Amino acid sequence: MATTIQISGNIKTTLDKMKLFERETYNDIIERMIEDDLELNERTKKDIEEARKQVKAGKVVSHGEVEKRIGLR
Repeated sequence: MATTIQISGNIKTTLDKMKLFERETYNDIIERMIEDDLELNERTKKDIEEARKQVKAGKVVSHGEVEKRIGLR
């Protein structure tokens, strides 16, 4: 069953930019976004939250430091 929804011009522009090919429908784009969101299972969400905590705690290494450690600098 099809339905009509209202979206702002900005959202329409964003959806247009997200098209993988010219004739892709807005429905296809929205389905793809929903699938992407659902792929974030509980384990992934926990891992992301743990990573955020580590960043806030300062437990990070810069790209430059990684390069030094592996001998690229």
